[in-house]
Amino acid sequence: MSHLSEFNQQVSPGLLSVVVPFFNEQEIAFHACRELVEQLRHDAQPWELILVDDGSRDATLSELARAIEDVPQARILQLSKNFKQTAALQAGIDACQGEFIATLDGDMQNDPKDILPMLAKLRQENLDLVAGWREHRQDQFLARKLPSRIANWFISISTGVQSIDLGCGIKLYRAAVLKQIRLIGEMHRFIPIWLATVTSPDRLCYVSVNHRARTAGQSKYGISRTYRVLVDLLTVIFFLRFSGRPAHFFGAIGLPMFLTGGGILLWLATLKVFLAESIGTRPLLMLGVLLILSGIHLMCTGVLAEFVVRNQSSTATARTYSIRRVIEGGLANADQDATEGGGLRSAPLTR
Repeated sequence: MSHLSEFNQQVSPGLLSVVVPFFNEQEIAFHACRELVEQLRHDAQPWELILVDDGSRDATLSELARAIEDVPQARILQLSKNFKQTAALQAGIDACQGEFIATLDGDMQNDPKDILPMLAKLRQENLDLVAGWREHRQDQFLARKLPSRIANWFISISTGVQSIDLGCGIKLYRAAVLKQIRLIGEMHRFIPIWLATVTSPDRLCYVSVNHRARTAGQSKYGISRTYRVLVDLLTVIFFLRFSGRPAHFFGAIGLPMFLTGGGILLWLATLKVFLAESIGTRPLLMLGVLLILSGIHLMCTGVLAEFVVRNQSSTATARTYSIRRVIEGGLANADQDATEGGGLRSAPLTR
C-alpha cells in the first residue's frame, strides 16, 4: 500500500499541514475556517491549510473561499462530485507539503486549540500518530455514544490495536508514515489501524481533547453506518493478518473443506464398492461434492489473490477522487474578476 504523493514529492521540514473536508456545511464553513486560521496564526507554528470541498451542493465552496481571502497559506480543493469523506481526506493528504499532518472534521465539533498540544506530544515523544479521544463527547448517548463505544471495544479485540475513539476527527500524523498507506472505501474510521500495518502500535497514542456540540447543520452519520463499519472491519482484519499472504487465508478455509469432502466421498465409495450399499440418494453425497468444489474454489481464489498482491504496485497510486480545481487564498487584493471565487483564483495542481 506504499504511495508517493502525486501532488508533492518534497516535504517541508517543520511545516504543519492541516486538512479539513467539508460537505454541505454552508452554515458553519466560514466560521469554522476563520476560527481555525486564527488559532493557527496564534500558535506561531509554520503551517498550511488544505480545505477540501467534497462536492457540496450548497454555498459551502463560496463560504470557504470568502474565509481564506487573506490567508496565503490556504488552498481549497474542489472535488468534481461527492466522493465521501475517505476520498476527500486522501485528496487533502496528497496535497500536503508538511512534515506533520493534522486532520479535523468540518463541523466545528473539534477544537483547533488541541492541535498544538497534540503536535508537541507527537514531536517530543517521537510518535507517528496522536489521535483525539472525545472523553466528554457532546452527542446523544443511544444514537452515537453507545454504538461508538461498543464498536471501539470490538475493533480493539478483533484487531489487537487499541482503539479508544476511532471516530474522533482530530488527529496528528507524521506525514512520512501516513503517506505510506492509501485510504479507500470508507476507511477513514480505521486510519490508526491501517497505520499499525506500517509502524509499531507503540508509536500510536490517544489524548483527551475538547469536544463541542454541533451548532448548525446536520450530521452526515447515524446509526445506519453500523453495517458499513462492520463490513470495513472485515477488510481491515484481512489486511492486518493476511495482506502479504492471502493464499494462507483462503487456503486455511478451502483445504479443510476439500479434505472433509474427500473423506466423505471416500467413505461413500467404500460403502458402494465393498458393501454394495446404495449411496445415490444419500445427503452425504451432495455434501461431499459441495465441500470438494467449494474447497477447490477457495484455494484457486487464494492463488489468484497472491498474483494480485504481487502486481499491486501498478495500481497503488490509483486515485479515488477527481479534483475540479484548486483555489488559493491570500489574493483578496489582486486585480481580477471579483465575481469569480470571491477575490480568489484557481490554480493548476502542483505535481
